[in-house]
Amino acid sequence: MSDPALAPNSASAHAGTTSPPREAGPVRTEGLWHQLGNVPAVIYWGIHAGCLLALYTGLGTFEIVLCMSLFWLRLFGITGGYHRYFAHKAFKTSRAFQFFLAFLGCAAVQKGPLWWAGGHRRHHRYSDQEGDPHSPRLGFWWSHYRWIFSGKFEETEIDRIRDFAAYPELAWLNRWHIVAPITLALFCYAVDGLAGLVWGFCISTVLLWHSTYSINSLSHRWGSQRYDTGDDSRNNLWLALLTLGEGWHNNHHHYMASARQGFFWWEIDVTYYVLRVFLAVGLIWDVREPPENVIRPKARQMNSKLAA
Repeated sequence: MSDPALAPNSASAHAGTTSPPREAGPVRTEGLWHQLGNVPAVIYWGIHAGCLLALYTGLGTFEIVLCMSLFWLRLFGITGGYHRYFAHKAFKTSRAFQFFLAFLGCAAVQKGPLWWAGGHRRHHRYSDQEGDPHSPRLGFWWSHYRWIFSGKFEETEIDRIRDFAAYPELAWLNRWHIVAPITLALFCYAVDGLAGLVWGFCISTVLLWHSTYSINSLSHRWGSQRYDTGDDSRNNLWLALLTLGEGWHNNHHHYMASARQGFFWWEIDVTYYVLRVFLAVGLIWDVREPPENVIRPKARQMNSKLAA
């Protein structure tokens, strides 16, 4: 059976960069993190607990700027990098910028690009059905974060992401994804001591985690359905504002190939706006848009309702 996440209407069916190097043999995708047992869960909750140190460090203008800057920057690493590029290949870019996007996504502390994108392709293949790693039909908390620690989806699904696994630097980064968060934590401490570590890393990361988790847990429960996608995906303005445009989730499930998830001008999609800037300066190219035959039928229905 073909995988809808790799079907012709998906950006995964289109080349993202120049042809990747030939694989010399089996691709190693798991590293030290994979061998640590329950340690990742301890670190995860430790970062949450570290937020309480804000009561000791206090809060100033610099801490606010550091926290929010790293929140939005790394969120784009997930939305523009891990999601729209690595999972769906909604645009093309150079090998160097590809690696930058992967490193930025790793800094969001959501494991490596091959693991993330391969798992997301699974989500589209089985959306809200058996096999979907984080369907809210299995419970809110399961879809929000518990699926990550269940052990069921711990391995990188290499067969779903062989296109990018052929790049040795991405396979290395997938194994050593902890390098980016450690580097970021050290940077935060270097520029602002304990306060920088707490606000720039711990609080910013926790906000980032639960914002991106909300697309799994809330965007399949809360909002409107413009298109019949056969699942529970929904559009939600508030989640779109929170996550740089990811809240237009029903649009995305209708046509996952698109770099633009806010199909209409009033659907704010900050990630897409940033990608257009990158397009203008030549960092990316062949940015994929939803074709008229995808969005026109519903647009006509909406115009009819407005006229009535």
